[in-house]
Amino acid sequence: MEPRLNFFGSPFAGKVLKHINSAAKVASESGVPTATQEPVKIRASQINGCGYCTDMHTKDAVAAGETQQRLNLVAAWREATVFTEAERAALELSEQGTRISDASGGVTDEAWANAAKHYDEEQLIALLSLIAVINAYNRINVRPRCAQSTNG
Repeated sequence: MEPRLNFFGSPFAGKVLKHINSAAKVASESGVPTATQEPVKIRASQINGCGYCTDMHTKDAVAAGETQQRLNLVAAWREATVFTEAERAALELSEQGTRISDASGGVTDEAWANAAKHYDEEQLIALLSLIAVINAYNRINVRPRCAQSTNG
């Protein structure tokens, strides 16, 4: 499929991405374990159909020591037994935060309360930020069919 736009060759887009990348860096340094962050990004990318980001974050997860079994089960996390309760809460937050238009109220009170059992306020902000940032990367990569990025 031919890109419609060379987003990543644009100086203006470079300015935008600089700020998105800065936000991603801050959120990733929050203290939320990498074993939680990467599946959260992978799940949002799967939902959004972003093959580039799904591939990249799967590789990042492997490099950080993630097992192939857990990566294979991210899409079926509800039925899988390989994720902790905290990881499951973060994956639910990722799904609901990504599928915001599918649920009229956004993230449900139940999903929020479950996540709040496992993460403090700063970590919740970090998770919400990671979800927002990966959704932004997915939309840049998928929606206008941009030339593939080196970010995400």
